Amino acid sequence: MVLSKEIIVRADVSDDKGKRKEMLLSALESGITKVMLRKEDSDLSTLGSFEMLINDNGKVTGGLELIELKSPKDQDHAMSLAGKSNGVILSTKDWAVIPLENLIARFKGTNTKVLACASSPDDAKLYLQTLEKGVDGIVIDVDDGNKVRAFTSLVQSSERLDLVELEVLSLKNVEMGDRVCIDTVSMMKPGEGMLIGSQASCMFLVQSESEDNGYVAARPFRVNAGAVHAYVHGPGGRTKYLGELKSGDQVVLVDSQGNTRLSAVGRCKIEQRPFLLLEATDGKDRYTTILQNAETVRMVGLNGSISVSSLKAGDKVLARLESGGRHFGMKIEETIKEI
Repeated sequence: MVLSKEIIVRADVSDDKGKRKEMLLSALESGITKVMLRKEDSDLSTLGSFEMLINDNGKVTGGLELIELKSPKDQDHAMSLAGKSNGVILSTKDWAVIPLENLIARFKGTNTKVLACASSPDDAKLYLQTLEKGVDGIVIDVDDGNKVRAFTSLVQSSERLDLVELEVLSLKNVEMGDRVCIDTVSMMKPGEGMLIGSQASCMFLVQSESEDNGYVAARPFRVNAGAVHAYVHGPGGRTKYLGELKSGDQVVLVDSQGNTRLSAVGRCKIEQRPFLLLEATDGKDRYTTILQNAETVRMVGLNGSISVSSLKAGDKVLARLESGGRHFGMKIEETIKEI
């Protein structure tokens, strides 16, 4: 799955306003901030900060159209909207009758989004991966607020990233500089942190301060990330400079297996600190990042983490390698060399 997928809760189905309210509250408690309701539910907007989508006989806020797929004729109608509508929300009891692959293929390359109604997290994950690209979003369509909460892991999860081992070539002291600590709103576990690097082509997995070291208590919500110039891997594969991050920004947390989840920045602390230049290689190219020279800064390897103060030439650390370059944080297919 990718981070840009939309997730909406359908709370408009029941004729009982109390049940619609319950569905809305369950969505908010699950971290979902787009909810489909009825026109007469406008007073529910005071229950929290969320985007209310009104379903008016199949016409949904934002230029979306809700289509109940019951026959090939309904499929033909949905396909006719490709390139002519902002998006379609597809609902059916049996995708074997109306193949989702047909619809995804038809809308590919158009400016029309395809969203699919799902009644279980497993169905949602399948729809998000169909034909590799998957649908552009999921509409959670269940009959009970407690069932909405089962989708919490879907909201938090995202794509799996491929990580590789790099061999450390050297570490050397460099000048004092401005170091960024990223304090998130989430607790991380050992082996989990963020991808940080001086080059967009290589980002090293820097662990959170989730391990006690005898000097200071563990702070598993924090990643001592590096110098202000460095990139951090963000949602949708975009990058930001560490010095640009601010409270409320989304960041991607990554573990040693490449599993990712989203969190938000609670605060960033920029302070003058001594730095180390880490150089590593994949056997072909040389990559670098600059980190604070401190026992609490730990890199992640396949066999656990190791403090930068103990790293030496020949040690292996995990990183993500990419080709191409970056323009305003977005990946572009262009030859760019950063050294």
